[in-house]
Amino acid sequence: MSQDARLDEERSTARRARVLNMSYVDTSAIADKNLFKQLLTIPELRQLKAIPLKIEDRTMTFGIKTTTPNSTMQNLTQRFMDYKVNFSIISDTGFNDYMLLYDPPKKIEYKDISINKGADAATIEQISYTLSQVRADDMLAYIVQQSFRLGASDIHLESKVEGARIRFRVHGVLHSIANLTKEKYRQLISALATTANISTSAETDQTGHINRTFTMATGEEVNVNLRVESVPAVNGIDAVLRLFNFRSDMMRIDKLNLSDKEQSVIKDIIARPTGLVLIVGPTGSGKTTTLYSILNELNNDERKIITLEDPVEYQIDGISQIPVVSRDGQSFGEKFRAVLRLDPDVIMVGEIRDTDTAKVALQAALTGHLVLSTYHASSAAAALTRLMDAIGDNPLYASAIRLIQAQRLIRTLDDSTKKEIQPSPELEKHLQSIINSIHADVDMSFLSSAKLYKPGSSPEYPFGFNGQFAIRELLTMTPEMRKLLLRPSRELSTEIIENVAIKEGMLTMKQDGVLKALKGHTTYDEVSRVIG
Repeated sequence: MSQDARLDEERSTARRARVLNMSYVDTSAIADKNLFKQLLTIPELRQLKAIPLKIEDRTMTFGIKTTTPNSTMQNLTQRFMDYKVNFSIISDTGFNDYMLLYDPPKKIEYKDISINKGADAATIEQISYTLSQVRADDMLAYIVQQSFRLGASDIHLESKVEGARIRFRVHGVLHSIANLTKEKYRQLISALATTANISTSAETDQTGHINRTFTMATGEEVNVNLRVESVPAVNGIDAVLRLFNFRSDMMRIDKLNLSDKEQSVIKDIIARPTGLVLIVGPTGSGKTTTLYSILNELNNDERKIITLEDPVEYQIDGISQIPVVSRDGQSFGEKFRAVLRLDPDVIMVGEIRDTDTAKVALQAALTGHLVLSTYHASSAAAALTRLMDAIGDNPLYASAIRLIQAQRLIRTLDDSTKKEIQPSPELEKHLQSIINSIHADVDMSFLSSAKLYKPGSSPEYPFGFNGQFAIRELLTMTPEMRKLLLRPSRELSTEIIENVAIKEGMLTMKQDGVLKALKGHTTYDEVSRVIG
């Protein structure tokens, strides 16, 4: 509380004391506050709302609040009959200051969260206890701080019958962190809702955003920048907090771990003034990182770049970023038509969600714009099949597509702890069949000395993995692919499109993953886990 606010409160309390015809004491002026801990217990101090201020010459003075009842004064007078008992009015803040001296808050030690192999019950119990002792804002700040430290992409808050569970998604895998009581979870969700501008009583799913700095009770400042997705569940509200922890200087094409050929293909396509580029994959596959990296590559004074995003996740200098609030009835298609009148060179659409947006994006790609977007599909061929189904038999639309890139994130083996394994004959045969199916122009000279590995373990990397990288497939519009798309959509299937793409030199995500496993960058089990 500021000095001016405290002074105003003391003046108000003094006026109230005069109205009650009682004496008043400004406790802020008492330099050395005496504590009489033997007189009343801490629960009694709180219940009675009375603080012993002074004992002198058989006279005892209690400080009471303006809301302290007369029955309390009568009770204390009878209880201490050997003394002359006086009462003086003190401010609420004065009372609270004394209570902090009588009952100082327990020092909370915020230990770093560690993620270990298996269910580490002791760690979960320790973090659960820490969270149970702190205020709601500190809970949120501490959880976010630790998720950043561990490199998590999401925080999952999951309601249960007896309370809630907190999990972090680190390198694509969920890890239990803590359990909360029902009351503590209610406090956390309430703090989350207040700062993210969502409602705890809504009967539908909601989206919010938090971008602010919290000051914890320790005085430490924690920057919180995340998107909140909440939905009512049977036991309360469930929420997922997506962390925006990318650094703008890391969002560049040369930081995407692309091969020289992949980088060349992408740079060649985005150097053209028109066309549609789609980045395909599920949530958490790195699509946004890829899109922003492409935008940074294109961002210069000669181009006007406009983005349509729901929500705007990262702000980039030199780019006009427009939020699309779909929950308010706005659609990407409607906003798209509006921004076309602003004469953009490049348009990035956060996601193609419906047929209308798909058609507007393709029309823009045909009429002098480079359009970038994301799409939810299992593979590049599946995305093309779905897109053809949405727009119908229109060869003009198909000619607007330049590139469909599908991707997944795979955990990277820790080189210092990984262990070589001998594959079974069945696995060797399976891997050889995948290698034989590769028609892409890739270097496979390493295969003569290729080895498979499994993860080891160390205190720093208990699961044997250190970071993530993307496996990709780039489906480009070769003459043979354009010829295929002239056929009626009913004659096309994901399998047919993928087979043609492979023969035309596309490296599939499965093939890319197997090659990465044989190079020792990851494990075959990890590729299978992610690809399926």
